[in-house]
Amino acid sequence: MEIHIFETKEEMGAAAARKAAAGLKAAIETRGAATLILATGASQFEMLESLVERDVDWSRVTAFHLDEYIGLPEDHPASFRKYLKERFVDRVPALQEFHFVDGEAADPAAECRRLGDLIRGRTIDVACIGIGENGHLAFNDPPADFQTEEPYLIVNLDEACRRQQLGEGWFPSLDAVPERAISMSIQQIMKSDAIVCTVPDGRKAEAVQKAVEGPVTPNLPSSILQEHPECDLYLDTASAALLES
Repeated sequence: MEIHIFETKEEMGAAAARKAAAGLKAAIETRGAATLILATGASQFEMLESLVERDVDWSRVTAFHLDEYIGLPEDHPASFRKYLKERFVDRVPALQEFHFVDGEAADPAAECRRLGDLIRGRTIDVACIGIGENGHLAFNDPPADFQTEEPYLIVNLDEACRRQQLGEGWFPSLDAVPERAISMSIQQIMKSDAIVCTVPDGRKAEAVQKAVEGPVTPNLPSSILQEHPECDLYLDTASAALLES
């Protein structure tokens, strides 16, 4: 894991976007196409703002959605589909394809299978992700399933995760935060050739410290990033505050 620390979120996001864009461009040059995974949340604001401005042939890029709440309407302010359409898809109209997670699917298990069929066996060139306050990756809260090979799964959101969503202003109350979601699995994320992990804010400092310096454990899902050969972690000074070096 390579760690990059910046004074501002803007510098952090721009650097992460440059890294992601370079990976996409290299894939396009090598095999004529690239595949991207995108996360959402407040941690990705600056990265996405910069990524859409990168010099990438988006017509050769297919993207996948990392996770989505079950049962949340697409027009809800917290909808990750809404988030990604506004911050990415609508801003790169040449994009070849974007595979959204349909959290309103009548059968969430069938939706997991549909997405799994689309992504299974595909080379993932770049995954742009974050780390939750409880150390989660995507919506894989602790203790996370490190074993399943299914690309997408239904997960239960723990209270710490739901309180993070409330604290970031996406919901008016804890009761309004859904308790279940569809999430890309840990193993599917780890199959990405390169991982660009962007984690700003002091409220993430403890999770960052444990993910980088602690043991690899399902009780801190993001700790598994220590085992990825091409993971770059982009931090601001606040999120890096507890690191020993």
